[in-house]
Amino acid sequence: MSDRLYAGQPAESFGFQHIRYEKSGYRATLTFNRPEVHNCVNGPMLREISLALRDAGYDDAIAVLVLTGAGERAFCTGADLKEQQAFLARPRDYHKWMADFIECHDRLRNLGKPTLARLNGIVVGGGNEFNLSCDLAIAADDIYIRQIGASHGSVAAAGATQFLPLIVGDRRAREVLLLNEEISAAKALEWGLVNQVVPRARLDAAVDSMAEKLYRKLPEATRYTKQQLNTWRDFIWSITIGHARDWLAIHNLAPETHEGERSFIEKRRPDYDALRRAYAADQHPEYFWGPPLAACPHCGAQNLPEEFTFCGRCGKGLSED
Repeated sequence: MSDRLYAGQPAESFGFQHIRYEKSGYRATLTFNRPEVHNCVNGPMLREISLALRDAGYDDAIAVLVLTGAGERAFCTGADLKEQQAFLARPRDYHKWMADFIECHDRLRNLGKPTLARLNGIVVGGGNEFNLSCDLAIAADDIYIRQIGASHGSVAAAGATQFLPLIVGDRRAREVLLLNEEISAAKALEWGLVNQVVPRARLDAAVDSMAEKLYRKLPEATRYTKQQLNTWRDFIWSITIGHARDWLAIHNLAPETHEGERSFIEKRRPDYDALRRAYAADQHPEYFWGPPLAACPHCGAQNLPEEFTFCGRCGKGLSED
């Protein structure tokens, strides 16, 4: 290990559990390594990604970073919804999780070196936000890209809502984010979501060729070119990501989010009709049991859901009788 403060260290010295991090010559490769859950990201993985990105930025021998997923089924499918369910009890922990997610993207966009997404499988939700934070992308021809927030109780407010309009245009961005349909590799290439699409058997060769081209450029000039290219991304990111973090943390308690996460775990479609009917009937789908406007006339408990018949503290009826 180097004694220089701002030098990289051997990739194997980190002992990462949730990612693979490798260095070979001028190239570092960071791999989402949870193939059993389609490479979805959790808090420990995000923290490992940040460490690896810091190291790649410090290591002067590294000229290019490649980001990919383990296996052939998925590049990355965004947040681990089983972990997200735990935040229903502690939404302030979701606020912390978002800090880790934001840090990863800040490090990735501002690495100072070219970054290349190797899209080896499906790219879903937050996985596409990692794709968007890379400079370039090469996809296997059998993958698809999809945003799912409006279908599953969240909002793609940490990259996709900011960057898709810049990359594919406003109308196409709205189609991706509002319809949540699969975008084939061919369409992704046509729209500019990726730079190349190749048969799966040629994916590694295409990535190697692109990495070699990026290496054959001047490092300082490349770094400043990236800085200039990032101007609009940095602008929209800086004015939206803070309130996105707060809104997402608070909204994590909402019934819509709960239904989206629960339906995913139960492998069924969310009950969109029930929510729509409740709104139309002037009911309260924003709350599980009605707004917290009731009080117990017996023990004085406050902020009880107005649909409750009995007090959750003393057990007595909420009517005066």
